[in-house]
Amino acid sequence: MTTPTPGGATRRSRHLVTSHGADFFGQDRYPIPLVTALADYVRSVVPSAQLSALAGPLAALTELDQAVTDKVTAFPPATASALADALLRVSRLRSVKPGTSATARLLANSGALAASSGEPWQWHIEYTAGGEH
Repeated sequence: MTTPTPGGATRRSRHLVTSHGADFFGQDRYPIPLVTALADYVRSVVPSAQLSALAGPLAALTELDQAVTDKVTAFPPATASALADALLRVSRLRSVKPGTSATARLLANSGALAASSGEPWQWHIEYTAGGEH
């Protein structure tokens, strides 16, 4: 399946790239559908009184599927910490499939690292051409 990109070209796959990751460049890459599925899990583990603090990140997670921009989204350390805590809770749910749980855990780790470093946690979409993943 091809996905439209800015400028009208088509590419095969899109990934969310986050800062404070585990690779050599300090980034992590996740398939967009896997990450967008986490938004509903986060909503289920966060008390409703605290959901307003996560409105921005949850909207960003939900809208990744429709996003066609290379814009960098940055979350301040406090927001990164709150989202990391919620993702850690998601990773521990017994009802969550192992792959989804692992993704939640890795995202939680990078968000917590950004927060503990006092740096913004940055996300952007990366397009992979052809059959590469």
